[in-house]
Amino acid sequence: MRMHQRNSVLKVSHRAALRVALLFLAVFLLPAVMALPAEADMRRETLILETKGARHVIDIEVADTLEEKARGLMFRPKVPDNTGMLFPYGTPQEITMWMKNTYASLDMVFIRGDGIVHRIAANTEPLSERVIASEGDVTAVLELTAGAAMKLGLKPGDKVLHKVFGTQAK
Repeated sequence: MRMHQRNSVLKVSHRAALRVALLFLAVFLLPAVMALPAEADMRRETLILETKGARHVIDIEVADTLEEKARGLMFRPKVPDNTGMLFPYGTPQEITMWMKNTYASLDMVFIRGDGIVHRIAANTEPLSERVIASEGDVTAVLELTAGAAMKLGLKPGDKVLHKVFGTQAK
């Protein structure tokens, strides 16, 4: 009889803990997630990726503010082809990114101040908190859908044409 009572108490405590966890999620996390629009009202522009023998026009959102940079492409189920998000930082620095709350795999293109591609982190792992570093001083990161860099033939040394780098297309 005691064993049965003990199991009942454990079941009740487990249910109570589950209710508390669900209440926490509903009260604190769900409103925060719902407040983040899947497609933020960020500035929209285009940039050009110059690869060997080709120019590729990419429609981008520009994450200018700290809030926009923190949100990035989080909570979006996919990133369409020929679109991306540019994270400009102004001064050359080591930039680190991660994929927390980012459902779609991405290519992260780290770009120097002169618009030259420094490094590409391809096919990043969705929802990962692993730090992805520029591995050198850069002034911006361009996020594209996973596989886009390879599909476009984009490699370190290629050029990005955009006003952030003073390399607007002519």
